Amino acid sequence: MKHESPIKRRKSRQIMVGNVPVGGDAPIAVQSMTNTNTCDVEATVGQIAALQEAGADIVRVSVPSMEAAEAFGQIRKRVSLPLVADIHFDYKIALRVAELGVDCLRINPGNIGRDDRVNAVISAARDGNIPIRIGVNAGSLEKSLQRKYGEPTAEALVESAMRHIDILDKHDFQDFKVSLKASEVFMTVDAYRKIASQIVQPLHLGITEAGGFRSGTVKSAIGLGMLLMDGIGDTIRVSLAADPVQEIKVGFDILKSLRLRSRGINFIACPSCSRQNFDVIQTMNDLEARLEDVNTSLDVAIIGCIVNGPGEAKVADLGLTGGTPKNLLYLDGKPNQKLDNATLTDDLERIIREKVAERQQQEESVIARSAD
Repeated sequence: MKHESPIKRRKSRQIMVGNVPVGGDAPIAVQSMTNTNTCDVEATVGQIAALQEAGADIVRVSVPSMEAAEAFGQIRKRVSLPLVADIHFDYKIALRVAELGVDCLRINPGNIGRDDRVNAVISAARDGNIPIRIGVNAGSLEKSLQRKYGEPTAEALVESAMRHIDILDKHDFQDFKVSLKASEVFMTVDAYRKIASQIVQPLHLGITEAGGFRSGTVKSAIGLGMLLMDGIGDTIRVSLAADPVQEIKVGFDILKSLRLRSRGINFIACPSCSRQNFDVIQTMNDLEARLEDVNTSLDVAIIGCIVNGPGEAKVADLGLTGGTPKNLLYLDGKPNQKLDNATLTDDLERIIREKVAERQQQEESVIARSAD
């Protein structure tokens, strides 16, 4: 089941957020944002570590005050992931985090006052090779645009973004990325499609304030999926009213479903019915919980009966087909052994981990040969 994605990505200028390339031909980066109090250094470092373990490429941290900026400096020293500082209005905070090693500034140039302040921030970014993220949100559009359009629209989002971009252009600063987020899917998608043809900089995708875990996941999958299918998007954040770790997991699931990026096990599982010969739902819940630590890409099919089971198993790295009196396990598309229901989950976990270790050895061998 190894196929290249048919999606042709939009060509964009590549920038570096720390050691992570964003744009160009780089993999689509997955990021999240801490929701701890930034001044609580221990809690914030702990959450960043959890996000890194889940696979995050980049983490954004809110820096609303100078006290938070000093805390950011301590956090920066203790984590290895690239950090984006989220700053609004106060240019002095931006200058301070630039001194403390920030990897990207999320700051809208039009919101930080006089031209000399804008110039100071851009100069600090240029001197430190720090990119800027322009982030436009439907909920915080400029008052002049609210009066002009009456309500948030895709056109208003794009006009707001272009105002900020014009400021950076005036200072000949091109290392930036742009986001245009709304909580409404169609508005967000329309805005990104409009700006994608007007600039060459990378685009950071997201449906802002998408909702709780279930509703936000659905809304984000639809909105981001529409854009990614168009080839639009260089980095993504799934915004959920949930544990930020879930944002990373859902983000990778979206990319995995479009064959744009692979991390961890890709489970193919039937919804179960009266034909099932083992408890598919419980087996899947147990396997997903037990195998969360696996980062190696692997296709695993868990099908409860012989109607679709053999067909799915033959195209997966590992497949299980429900059968009576025992279930049939396939490895690399071929029947391998039969498994009893009494020890099914334990046996599957063991065999999957053995397959993961084999895949890791193969990948390491390829890397070693290419290095010779």
